[in-house]
Amino acid sequence: MRASYIKMVRAAQLTVAALALASTLAACGFQLRGSNGSYTMPFHSIFLTFPDTSPLGTELKRNLRAGDVTIADNVESAEAQFVVLGENRGKSILSLNSLGRVREYLLTYTLTFAVRDSKGVELLPATEITLRRNMAFDETQVLAKESEEALLYRDMQADLVQQIMRRLAALRSAPAATPVPAK
Repeated sequence: MRASYIKMVRAAQLTVAALALASTLAACGFQLRGSNGSYTMPFHSIFLTFPDTSPLGTELKRNLRAGDVTIADNVESAEAQFVVLGENRGKSILSLNSLGRVREYLLTYTLTFAVRDSKGVELLPATEITLRRNMAFDETQVLAKESEEALLYRDMQADLVQQIMRRLAALRSAPAATPVPAK
């Protein structure tokens, strides 16, 4: 009977110690890094050169507007200009099975862009972001795999927009041109 009492006391002590440790960790202010989706942009208005039908451009506009940035209708009225140099989606065979049929595809989404200020000075030189996703393929489930492919491209698009937002938030205004001293 005494041994079972000692075991119960030890179990209670361990429980109290575990609760103390858990409350200490919770009270230390630990928080995952991140911006909670809000970014402070170094400009108040931007002109985007995406086509009107671009889903990526639409999502980027939505995210910029959420951050209190005005999307300008023309270059002259914008503090910054986002110039799309290229946007490309790709699909290539990653692996084949023993019969020579596709087992896996590699999906890629590449965006090349530059950012300029209102005077045309480059704030961010030509930058390329390439995202890749592997997709298993089963020829007996073609419709499901087409839906999965579309979902993966939407996921890459959302990831791309977040990367662009982080890069735009990290921009600083172009340094003032320093005059070259006369000789």
